[in-house]
Formats: sequence, structure tokens, C-alpha cells
Amino acid sequence: MNEIEQRIAELNKLLHEYGHAYYVLDNPIVPDAVYDQLLNELIALEKENPSLIYPDSPTQRVGGTPLQGFKKVTHAFPMLSLSNAFNELDLRDFDRRIRQAIGDDFSYVCELKIDGLAISLRYEDGIFVQGATRGDGVVGEEITANLRTIRSIPLRLKEPVTIEVRGEAYMPKKSFEALNQSRQEKGLELFANPRNAAAGSLRQLDPKIAASRNLSTFIYAIGGDGEAYGIDSHAEMLDYLETLGFPSNKERKFCETIDDCIAFINMWTENRPNLAYEIDGIVIKVNRYAHQDELGYTAKSPRWAIAYKFPAEEAITTVLDIDLTVGRTGVITPTAILAPVVVAGSTVARASLHNEDLIREKDIRIGDTVIIHKAGDIIPEVVEVVLEQRPEDSVPFEMPTHCPACGSELVRIEGEVALRCVNPQCPAQIAEGIKHFVSRNAMNIDGLGEKVVEQLLRTEYIRDVADLYHLKKEQLVKLERMGEKSAANLVEAIDRSKENSMERLLFGLGIRHVGEKAAKLLAEDFETMDALMAAKEEDITAIHEIGEKMADSIVTYFEKDEARLLVDRLKEVGVNMAYKGKKVQVEVGDNPFAGKTIVLTGKLSQLTRNEAKAKIEELGGKVAGSVSKKTDLLIAGEDAGSKLTKATELGIEVWNEDRLVEQLQQ
Repeated sequence: MNEIEQRIAELNKLLHEYGHAYYVLDNPIVPDAVYDQLLNELIALEKENPSLIYPDSPTQRVGGTPLQGFKKVTHAFPMLSLSNAFNELDLRDFDRRIRQAIGDDFSYVCELKIDGLAISLRYEDGIFVQGATRGDGVVGEEITANLRTIRSIPLRLKEPVTIEVRGEAYMPKKSFEALNQSRQEKGLELFANPRNAAAGSLRQLDPKIAASRNLSTFIYAIGGDGEAYGIDSHAEMLDYLETLGFPSNKERKFCETIDDCIAFINMWTENRPNLAYEIDGIVIKVNRYAHQDELGYTAKSPRWAIAYKFPAEEAITTVLDIDLTVGRTGVITPTAILAPVVVAGSTVARASLHNEDLIREKDIRIGDTVIIHKAGDIIPEVVEVVLEQRPEDSVPFEMPTHCPACGSELVRIEGEVALRCVNPQCPAQIAEGIKHFVSRNAMNIDGLGEKVVEQLLRTEYIRDVADLYHLKKEQLVKLERMGEKSAANLVEAIDRSKENSMERLLFGLGIRHVGEKAAKLLAEDFETMDALMAAKEEDITAIHEIGEKMADSIVTYFEKDEARLLVDRLKEVGVNMAYKGKKVQVEVGDNPFAGKTIVLTGKLSQLTRNEAKAKIEELGGKVAGSVSKKTDLLIAGEDAGSKLTKATELGIEVWNEDRLVEQLQQ
């Protein structure tokens, strides 16, 4: 290494060290002038020697060329959302469910819930290579260039690890105030709140704009299994992230009981205005990974964590009207049309009233003055009526007896609070059903949004979902705002959806009670639509997690002639009716994995955790997250922790990684 190469390497090391102390630890170790002097020296040396520019050089945080658009990124591990708690009763109910599932020997970690934009960062051999938004939890948008501009995000870690982490990008209060002041001086529209400003900044196509917004971040999780890094708990994981150079929030607390958590919440409810950034709640997580594994997940969120949301900001407005909409299952939903009012940083003009019982309970009438808030700071909700300001000529609101869309008589099914239109030919239900069918989590037909669906129905190009597959480009170009290229792309997207695996179609059919997770379980078990259509209730309830209510709904749906006809028409146009995931039937014989429950722990060097899991499952084994009496085999990598101890205590067979690889090869 010559003198110039050595000096560039030295400057990179120093500037990373000084930047980490300033932006992550908030503890500068050199004056700003010294940092600037060293940075300018590095810029000059790199300009003269461009081949010596490090990919993680501090000079490379801001790219020079604006992006054309954002690419889609599929997360290696889904970014699940958290269920919410809004009061102490919700928190104690959460605690009760945990105790019922795993007993009393557990603890919590409480963290501040940062009000920003969820992000995922991927590092390979310690170098930052990709950053993405959460998106729908499965697919996000790549915003690597913009995230590189956030100086608290390390471009190189202190250890050469390959890792994916999750966190929250946010705009500090001072940055938000400065940004809005600048926009006001330029006559530009102001941002409503720091969260919107942060999200808008990270979705700029020009990284220079993102760089000018002075964002920051906190990292709070590892994507995937933390135990692969020799970590046994959430608290250990946060400490480990800090050793790698990530900024984690120091305002966290280890709590033995839910009472400790509630005390932490009460303290921050009072002190949140003193923080340099916005928070909208407190996140509570069960600490040990073994307990998290035992508790597991629902389709949308972990059972071992909950987000307490601070009491919502309230505002007063007037109910101008009550609108009625018909959902895809025929449920009539009343919505309050409000005089527009700003609540929690955005203008609210509508609030769902949910059902007839709620309207009666709160006695909400057209013309009433009402107090509203945003439940969870997101969903507008009427809290109560200001009776002192009720007009003298006010009359109670009466729900209709007939469907506002088709005129059919409405019914209330026993045990339900909703009024429902049961006419299968109701145009509103058909429209909502088609919108559901084409949605991202169902058949995922790009370009077929709500307005396009409504136009297709108005023009009578379609009457149901099967008609979508007969659409021609010549028809589509006649629609509003539909050019030649858009029409061609839409026809291609519709045709491409025929290849979806069976679970997407099953979810898209909109059978009552059948969500995404249930559709996947059903598709995995029955493998073809014909097999599911022929199944009896007892066949369906034999699947773990499928109950009688759902089974009855599925059997009832497929007993209808119109449902069977629809499936036949979809078959005719080539829509796939089979499960495309892996389901390998394995003869037990000498196979040591078939029918066994196997747990992986510690660091694996020859396989990734996901590779090992996939190979075991292909051979008929079930990979569980925690050790119990039902565990047949434990695979222990390096630095195996509590799971190895528990397996030994229970007398469970233990293999090292070499033996696992040997058996897999056989």
C-alpha cells in the first residue's frame, strides 16, 4: 500500500469513528472544524484518485444522479405490524394471554415507539448494500440512495457480519421546524407533522433533497432469527446492535411485570414533549426469544408484542350527513360526513360509524356537534356528541330497511350487529368483490384500481371476476385516462395473474372468514381447488387453526351453483387451480427427519438458518422455534444457548451441524 492509499484508508477510518460518535452516540470527540478539514482532504484525494474511493466512504453518502423510480424489494423476512393497546385494560389483557400461554416466568422490554417511517437495512460482510421501506410488510420500495444520506446509519459495521436490521427513520423536531420555516419563506405548502415530512423526504427521487432534510434513525430489531448471532433475548439483541455501530434508542427499560410497563408508559405520557423527536406510544415485547417462539404469530402480528398508543388528539366538528356503503359481503356501513377539521396533523372529513348499534349507543344525529379523534392516531372516530349544542329540530337517525344499492330488504343475521344485503346480484357487492379479487394480497393485478373497476362495470365490459380474463386492449383504451401502453400493460397483468398459486385465488374469491393465512393453510393441505370444493366440514377442521365457523362458511360457499359456475369459468380461461408451494410426501424409512419436530439453535456456518429449515421440511420434518417435550431433535450450532440447556435437561437428542449436513447429504 503506497502513501496515498494509506492516507485514504486512515481518513476513512477516522471519519467513520468521528461520525459515529457525533451522529449515533451524540458525543463528539473532535471539533466540527477538524471533521470538516479531514473530510475535505479525503474529497481532494478521491478526486485525484477515483479508483481508490471506498464504497462506504463518507463522501459517498449522497449520490449525484436522481433516480428514475423506486424498485420493488421483497423482504427476506416479513415486516409484521403490531397489535395495539389503547388503555390499561388492553395491556392487562395482553399480559393475561401471555401468562396463560407460557406461565409466569418471563419478562418484558419497553421501548419508545418512534413516529416515523419503518425501514429495513441489509448489510453484506459489514457493508450497507440495500435499504427499503416496509411497504405492505412483504414487498417494499428500495430507497438505498436516500437512506445512505442519513448520517446515523453506518455505511460500514464494526464487524464484517451479513445481517438485515429493522428500524425507524424519523425527522427530529428541530429539523422539522427548520424545514417548514424554509418552505413558508418560499411560499410552499407546509408539512403537517414530522412523520409525513420524513416519509416524503425518503420518497424523493433525488437523494440530495433527502440529504438536506437532516433525518435520523433508530434501529430496534434483527430481521429473522436473532439466535443465529448467538443472542437469546431482545435486550441482548439491542446491546449487540450497538456493538455493531447501529443507533439504538437508550430510553428503554427491562420490566419484570406489566405494572412496571404501565409505570414506564405513565412516565413517558407525561414527558414525551421533552424529547427531541416525536413518539406516538410505547412498544412492549416479551424479552426472551424462547418465549417469543413459544407464543408465535398471528397472520399479521406477533403474539409476544404490543404497541400501546398514547391517547389521541381530539377536535370538535359537525356531522353534515350520514352516508351508507355496501361492502363485498353485503354489510351496510354508515359513515359520518363531517365539516373538515384538522386532527393529529391531517384534515378529517369522514369517520366510520361502524353499525346501527353504535349510532344508537352514542345517539349520533345529522347536525350534531361531535368530538372526534383518531384511534391509534390513524382512524377517525366519533368519541361523543356535544348534547348542549344539539339543534332543537334534531331527530334520531334511522338505518334503512332496504339496500341503498339494489333495494333488497336488509337482514340482521343472528349473533351479528351488522345489517346485511343478502342479494348476490347487488351491484355494490359485485364491485367490492372485484376490487378485492384484483387487490395486491389476492390476485395482485397491477393497474386495475378502484376507478378502473368502476368504469368497467359502468360500461358493462365485466359483470364478475371471470369477465376480467376476456378483456381486450381495444376495450380498455376507450376508458378514461387509459392510453395504449397502459391498456397493453393491464392486459398483460391480467394474463400473468392466471399463474398465481391457488391460495391467492382462494383469498380473492372473498369467502367469509377466509383470510390470507387460512387460504395458504387450505391450499397447502388440499393442493387443488377441486379437492377443497369436494371437502366436508370435518375434512377442513382437521387442519390445525381452521375452526368450525370457517369450515362451515367454505362448505356453504361451494354448495352454491353460482360459486361452482364461477370456478368453472375461471378454469376455462386458464386460471391456475393448484397450490404451487412445496409439499413433498416423504416415506419415513431410514429418513431421520420425517415426522420429527426439530429445533435449530446457535450459529450455523455451512448452511443459513433458512436453508437448513427448508431442507428439513422438504424431507418431512417440522422445524419449531422453541424446545419442549414434543421436540424430537435439536441441531446445535456454535454458541448455542438456553435451548441446548433445556434440550439436555429434557433428554432430547442433540446433533451438531456436521452431523446435520451429513444426514442431509444422505
